[in-house]
Parts: sequence; structure tokens; C-alpha cells
Amino acid sequence: MTVASKKFLAIAGNVGVGKSTLTGLIAERLGWEPFYEAVDDNPYLADFYQDMRTWSFHSQIFFLSRRLLHHHQLIEHPNSVVQDRSVYEDAEIFAKNLYRQGHISDRDYRTYRELYETMTRFLPAPDLVIYLRAGVDTLLDRIRKRGREFEQDIDPKYLEQLNKLYEDWNASFTLSQVLIVPSDDLDFVSNGKHLDLVIRKVREKLEGKHEVVFSDEEIAKVNGWH
Repeated sequence: MTVASKKFLAIAGNVGVGKSTLTGLIAERLGWEPFYEAVDDNPYLADFYQDMRTWSFHSQIFFLSRRLLHHHQLIEHPNSVVQDRSVYEDAEIFAKNLYRQGHISDRDYRTYRELYETMTRFLPAPDLVIYLRAGVDTLLDRIRKRGREFEQDIDPKYLEQLNKLYEDWNASFTLSQVLIVPSDDLDFVSNGKHLDLVIRKVREKLEGKHEVVFSDEEIAKVNGWH
């Protein structure tokens, strides 16, 4: 079974949950084009880590500008695409978290939000957002396993703050369909049966099935719990 017309998927979720890996796996399985998050070319990043209050606004404006450009390129791409992290997460999760922590001023945050909300009115939304939901313990375990040195001391409270923002965003997001993947119970990175189930649910959602959920019975079956 194939999905007929061009499609645009965006994969959302907290640090370490497996967005980049799932992007590649879906692209490979469906024959789509993967687009990955790129942070290394942000000219403000080094300054940001040295002085977050001074450089948060500049850094987030750069990320927003680059993400909007990528979003436009995805829309223009002739083939179906799957994106590692969406433009919505930059604003609704990471910029909002920096603002709540006091690293972005009220004035700068209002300017940022106005730009974000204006630009996203003109951008077609993805056909489907895949939200990878996972608790902090799962995130910490996967961060440890992937072994990036700079992530090993990440604060669990920071991940919890981001999780709360992800849940708030997911509850209010209406621009496109959302498929929630219970990533505490499904390790699609190392378990082929788990990946098969995720791919099947993605296909069902894109083919117009209204209620697409991961039932307890399905999760138990792929985990060999009965």
C-alpha cells in the first residue's frame, strides 16, 4: 500500500527521543526525502552558551529564520519529505522556555512571537506531525546510549520543563493532524517490530483513517508481553 500524492511529515519531540533516527527510518522505508535539523551554522550559538540572556533572542531569531527557509524548501520539494523537528517547536517549546527562564525580555519575546505568528500564516502546514512522547527517564536513558558528551550532564528538570511545553503545545495544535507515538513503550530505533507498527500507523493516518492510536494490545504484542 502506498500513499499517492506528495506528503510532508514533521517529527516532533524532546531531546534524545529519537527524532533524527525516525526521520531516516521513515524516509528509507517510504522512499521519501529526509531533512535534518542543522544547528552548527548558527553564528550566535557560542555566544549564547556563554551569556544566554544577551544572546537568546538573536539565536532564536536565527533558528526561526533558518527553519522558515527550510519549511519553504520542503513545500517546494517535488517529492514527499519527512522533517526532523518543525518550525513550531522552535517557537512553542524552546523560545518559550527561554522566555520563561528570563533569558528573553518581554519586549524581545513579543517581537519574536509576532514574527513567528505572521510568517506561519503564510506557510502550508505539514500533512502530519508525529509527536514522540517520552518520560524523562526514557529520554535520559536514550541520551546516555547515544553518547554525545555535551549532553551527558543535561538537567532532568530541563527535560521535564520541555515535556510540559510539548504537552501544552500538542493539546492546542490544530494546523495539521498529529500522531502521538508512546515512545516509552516503543523503541523503534532498536526493534524492527516497533518500527513496523509506527510505519503502519503513519500510513493509516495519511490515508485518512480518523482514529489512529497505539492500543495497549498492539503495544503488548510487539513487546511480547502476551
